[in-house]
Amino acid sequence: MGQGEIRGYTVQARSTDTFGRVLCNARDHHFIVDGPVQNGCPGEAITPAELFLAGVAACGVELLQVIAREQQLALPAVSVEIAGTIDRGNPVRRDVTVFNAVHLRFHLNGVTQAQSADLVERFKGR
Repeated sequence: MGQGEIRGYTVQARSTDTFGRVLCNARDHHFIVDGPVQNGCPGEAITPAELFLAGVAACGVELLQVIAREQQLALPAVSVEIAGTIDRGNPVRRDVTVFNAVHLRFHLNGVTQAQSADLVERFKGR
């Protein structure tokens, strides 16, 4: 499949009997998401903000593997650590809540520092 082809994704979310607890599903996968305790929600399961960041980190790992394969580089292990902050006292926008800052840290094993830097730059361009 070429990069120009359209890909569609559908995820559903619905309320449960517990305030602030959401049942989500994508294809045949089901999972719980809790709103944060600061909103009066359970905060026991992954929160929407954590789920968003996890999606970005997972995309980083997967795309680095794909890019390394395209470059014919052996990349035996990749990990991404992501951290985000939301400062409600200093919002980026007043109409919606967005992260003030998001930082990614990539860890690549089995490639040189120069190859690592090139792979991450190629990831940024995707």
